Amino acid sequence: ELPPSEFMQVADSTWLVLSVVSNGREPPGCQATGVTKIARSVIAPLAEHHVSVLMLSTYQTDFILVRERDLPVVIHTLAGEFDIYKEESGECVPVTSDDVSNGFLKPKPSTSPMLHPVQSPQTRFCVLTVAPDTLPAIATMLIDVLFYSHSPPWDAATGSQDLDSITFFSFSLIEGYISIVMDAETQKRFPSDLLLTSSTGELWRMVRIGGQPLGFDECGIVAQIAEPLAAADISAYYISTFNFDHALVPEEGIAEVIQLLQQRQESGR
Repeated sequence: ELPPSEFMQVADSTWLVLSVVSNGREPPGCQATGVTKIARSVIAPLAEHHVSVLMLSTYQTDFILVRERDLPVVIHTLAGEFDIYKEESGECVPVTSDDVSNGFLKPKPSTSPMLHPVQSPQTRFCVLTVAPDTLPAIATMLIDVLFYSHSPPWDAATGSQDLDSITFFSFSLIEGYISIVMDAETQKRFPSDLLLTSSTGELWRMVRIGGQPLGFDECGIVAQIAEPLAAADISAYYISTFNFDHALVPEEGIAEVIQLLQQRQESGR
């Protein structure tokens, strides 16, 4: 429905959403467990089959987006470990690997080297939600943050932004549930009684993956980050974008995360 515009770039592929749940559907309002919980069972197998994914963690759950043309490979890859359902007319209908063509070969598992630089800004972030009926009360502030807040200064000498003060704001509205990621300073601008976070109120630090726009054609980027964090039992929220990928980890674990990812990079050289 959006009008054509020279300012809007649209990826060629159509994407489908996979939501991973355990023991049936998760109850509404349940906070996401993070990308590392599905690293070994979903993300790594898809990477081994050369399936590119986009990852979107929200306050409520985690979503994996795959290209529509890759769906047969996705179903075949995951059917051995998961019960897979597709939505038809609002109903969940079981899908089996018989519904897709045979002949997919199981690749040999291998550790994929990290090819992209990983940076960690000093900014501290919050993962929040808000009740939909209170959204109008903060709508003006949301618009101000989204469209009128200034980005950190661009360093012409290095061609990059100052990572000590990176600007990152994520807002998602999925099936009526709202999820927001913002830095701790921006949070102070909002009414504290409207923004809901986990009972611990923990802060998060970010690792940003990529030195230039990643695009959508490369596979295995999410797996390269999620697998070592899963092995260390470190939870993470993960948000893929066109330019970079972003993993949010608990603030107290950022030093260990950076060390793990540096080791992964060095092992791939």
